[in-house]
Order: sequence, then structure tokens, then C-alpha cells
Amino acid sequence: MSAPLPPRDPIPLPPVMNLDAAAKADDFLIMGEHANLWFTQRSEVLVISFDNLATIDEGWPRGPWLHRRLEALGPSVLGVQSHAKDWFRQPTAPALLRGLEERGFFRRFSRIVMIGASMGGFAAINFAPLIPEARVLAFSPQSTMNKVIAPYEARFPFAVRKSNWEGMPFLDAAAAVPYLRKLVLVYDPFVAEDRAHALRLSGPNVQLLRAPHCTHEAIRVVIKSGAVQGLIAGMMAGDEVGATFWRDFRGRKQVPKWQRALLAEAGERKHLKLLVRAADAILKAGAALPEEDLAFARRARRGAVKQLAPSAGTAAG
Repeated sequence: MSAPLPPRDPIPLPPVMNLDAAAKADDFLIMGEHANLWFTQRSEVLVISFDNLATIDEGWPRGPWLHRRLEALGPSVLGVQSHAKDWFRQPTAPALLRGLEERGFFRRFSRIVMIGASMGGFAAINFAPLIPEARVLAFSPQSTMNKVIAPYEARFPFAVRKSNWEGMPFLDAAAAVPYLRKLVLVYDPFVAEDRAHALRLSGPNVQLLRAPHCTHEAIRVVIKSGAVQGLIAGMMAGDEVGATFWRDFRGRKQVPKWQRALLAEAGERKHLKLLVRAADAILKAGAALPEEDLAFARRARRGAVKQLAPSAGTAAG
């Protein structure tokens, strides 16, 4: 591994083991050439979480992605941790997962859910066929970063250049979808690239959850809205996400990231009267907040009113 960064969230390391020992252990850390597996046993339900670009910046040691939120739900957790921003386009992670499967590790669990966001969502979908009966919960996943298959994808240029996007296996997550028991995919339909990837990943075993104005970082809005733990709990219990998630997800209306994206989208589409009404609602709901926290809404409202003034005779507010 490269030189470690100071840990942001230090937690005790589990015992370091090889595959043979880990397959029978309650807690373990397998350290591979390009990836690690970090496991904690709690119950017969297993959540496998995958790193994303942001978690890699946290340095080492770090627990599995979402480990603190998952701890409150009570599942066993297996973190698949990459050493680089490589979309898991490396031999280590799939080899370690396949090695555990061959040793019967996953047969101790009654239900397995694989989760990830963006880079981690790509990996969760891609590697799910390695684990029989696994379900997947993916936030804003890419289907591939190969320029021929997905010419519309031009984000994250530096990270993409540093990883290999030529040749199989695991080049295109869309190829894995028919082999999944269930995929629940959360994405913002107003993000063109995420919408295109979601369409490539759709199928009869896929539930697409449209989350407008959540941006590519939809996972952050779901977390801030208070809906992520209920969503994961639903996946741990069943194969359909229903009314409970949408009820919890109403909290997004109080999330600044969602509010900013809503106003920006209304401005881009020239829905100026809608923008003014939305800004007014945001300002009213946040009346007790510090002025600087609402400055973005006031700026957006002033700009919309100014554009409306010549035709509607509206005075700037």
C-alpha cells in the first residue's frame, strides 16, 4: 500500500488473516495487494459495502464504508476496501471475494446485501454474481467508464486515466445485471450521465428509484434526509423498497444540497416563478437558521425576480 494518511476515524484493527483462516473467523482483516477485506460478525444477515472515491481520501486505517450506520442496524459487515481510486478494476478484490465463496464463508448467512455509491456501486453490481443470491443497493453507479461503451461519461478524468478500462472481466456492470437476484438503484434523473447509466442497468429484476435534485452524490442527500438506515433495513428484510423509504425521504426538503440543486435546476430550465416559490419556502422553513446558511436561496430568488421584472412587473424582493 502507499504511505498511509492520518486516519480520520481510527478504530481498532481486527486480526489480520489469510483466506483459509478468515473463512472460519468472526472478525478478520485480509490485506491484499490492491484491496482489503474487513469483516465483523454480528448476525446471519451480511451487508457487503464497497469504498468510493471519498472514503479512500479518509486514509488508513478506516472501517468499512458506512460501518457506524450499519452497526446500529445489527448486520454482519464485510468492507471491500480499495487502495486506489480505481473502480475496483484490479484483480485483488474479486479474487478475495471468490476465495471466500470457495471456502464456504458466505453460506453462514441467510441474506446478503451488497451496497456502494458511484465507484462502489459499480463494484457492488459487478461482483454480486460471485456471491449466490446476493442483493444490491447502488447509489449513482456507473455501468462502466469505458469510452466506447459509455461515450457520454467524461467525469473523473484523472481517476479514470489511472485505471484500466480495456478488456474483461468486470468491464461492464450491465453484463452482471441479469445474474442478480435484485438490484435497487438510486439516482438523480437530472444528472445526464447517471440517467444514462441507470438505463443501461435497468431490467426486470431492477427497481429504479428516481431521486431528483440529489445530484451525483445522491447518497449524501439520502443520509442527510434520515432515510439511509431505513432503506438499508428494507433491503435487509425484503426485495422491494416501498412507502417507508419515500416517507423518510421527505426529509430531503430540509437538506441544503437538495435545496441548492432544486433552485439551480429551476433556474437552468427558466422556471422562474417556481424558483421564487421554492426559494420562499426554503427561507420560511429556515427562518431560525443563520443568515449565511440561507444566502444561496436569497441570491437565487433575487436573480429570478430580476429576470421576471421586465415581463411581470415584479419588484425585486
